[in-house]
Amino acid sequence: ETRIDNCLGSDPISAMAQQFEKLAANAAKLGGGLLAVAALPTGGVMMWNSCAFNVDAGHKAVVFNRFSGLKEKTYSEGTSFHFPWVEWPYIFNVRAQPFTMPSLTGSKDLQMVNMTIRVLYRPKDTELQSIYRELGMDYQEKVLPSICNEIVKSVVAQFNAGELLAQREAVSREIWLNLVRRAKDFRIEVDDLSITHLTFSSEYTAAVERKQVAQQQAKKAEYEVMRAKEEKKGTIIRAQAEARATEMIGKAMQQDSSWLKTFGC
Repeated sequence: ETRIDNCLGSDPISAMAQQFEKLAANAAKLGGGLLAVAALPTGGVMMWNSCAFNVDAGHKAVVFNRFSGLKEKTYSEGTSFHFPWVEWPYIFNVRAQPFTMPSLTGSKDLQMVNMTIRVLYRPKDTELQSIYRELGMDYQEKVLPSICNEIVKSVVAQFNAGELLAQREAVSREIWLNLVRRAKDFRIEVDDLSITHLTFSSEYTAAVERKQVAQQQAKKAEYEVMRAKEEKKGTIIRAQAEARATEMIGKAMQQDSSWLKTFGC
């Protein structure tokens, strides 16, 4: 008892509490060291994710710096690095991408035309800084609808409805050439354009059908007239042949009367 009292002091409960506090402090120090060691890989991964960015195939990136603005360097495919919280990468898709737009316009002969075009476009990869600075990441939504609609209307107005149907390929090429020149002003390259849909108003369609029916009826009437003429010519030729044959028989009978004896006349 004397040894226990000496170890624990005059107040055994307080002494035991002090011992537990020391043990807890030592355990906390040991656990903190283990946690610090365990946190090193996690911190490294977080730092890597903060500093690195990936550019996929068919893409390119530009980097904006908080202090100096857009960098002149264009980042190609692969992993690149930047300063976190100071620089931000913006990744562009530089592949050919489709853009479809319907347009309602008028032809040269004042017929309403419903036309849908499909455009393959891509940003000029050497001008990505200017595209981002002037137009932003959604450059195609700001540029293509307006210039496509403008060019379609100007080109279609040069053709009448019949020419739009008969010269569809020429119309498509004319729209594409004009769009290539116009898109260059916005640093956009247009690789291809095609007309995927072309219809006219219901009134024009009905008028075309009536015209076709009238043309068919006119051709049928013309055929009937030609047929009547040919039948008349055939009748005349047959009558002339019969008259000629009768005349020849009469002359033969006058020249030779032996046939009368044959029949006992």
